[in-house]
Amino acid sequence: MAEAEPAAPSAELLEWPKKDKRRFLHAVYRVGDLDRTIKFYTECLGMKLLRKRDIPEEKYSNAFLGFGPEESHFVVELTYNYGVDKYDIGTGFGHFAIATEDVYKLVENIRAKGGNVTREPGPVKGGSTHIAFVKDPDGYTFELIQRGPTPEPLCQVMLRVGDLERSIKFYEKALGMQFLRKVDRPEYKFTLAMMGYGPELENTVLELTYNYGVTEYTKGNAYAQVAISTDDVYKSAEVVNLVTQELGGKITRPPGPIPGINTKITSFLDPDGWKTVLVDNEDFLKELQ
Repeated sequence: MAEAEPAAPSAELLEWPKKDKRRFLHAVYRVGDLDRTIKFYTECLGMKLLRKRDIPEEKYSNAFLGFGPEESHFVVELTYNYGVDKYDIGTGFGHFAIATEDVYKLVENIRAKGGNVTREPGPVKGGSTHIAFVKDPDGYTFELIQRGPTPEPLCQVMLRVGDLERSIKFYEKALGMQFLRKVDRPEYKFTLAMMGYGPELENTVLELTYNYGVTEYTKGNAYAQVAISTDDVYKSAEVVNLVTQELGGKITRPPGPIPGINTKITSFLDPDGWKTVLVDNEDFLKELQ
């Protein structure tokens, strides 16, 4: 009698992201004036400055801001490169979103401080959620969403993609994200999908948007990547490598420690060229100490 075939190693490997301890850590992007952005985020959007560091030998500075400590919250990591005061955001990056209990009051405060309101607060067309849109001093868009209290006010990163089904499959398989919901708006010619690591009202989600008939976008040089935690960058990179062979994308940095910091990471591009960095959980917490 023939022996039972052992489980295909790839099938077993593809289960790993679902078992792994993952959450969104931060979004990394470039700004032209660090202090100006910190002022806008703290005074207008209500974020806290969590830490700031200057690396003169590499000619850049960083600031981390959010609504709670990095150990438990999604935050933004702003990068200022010495002497560069302007970046191209491109057509692919969409927006970040902030949940607030009173979108009208928040917009009033932003306007009073000279902020750029690009959509007045009000209900979404055909829905009951009240939203607004504002732009920060570098031109990054923030959607403001009226919601009840949430442990994670920095609640969305929206990116545009050329093939929604392919992207959903990629983030499910390569990153172990849950497909939370899909909204199709034929009257506005777009479909979006929410992906994440838990219920949308309590966690940060990745909002993937497909505009009918548009398969390519410019990336610009402003938005860089999102970072996500993992218990094993080596195993996680193996999974990503497997999935890129099926769906596209590529590993841009093999797994291993960053020289000088020793935090283990791996990075890759999705089929549309959006970058994700996976960061070792324990190393990340050590870095914060």
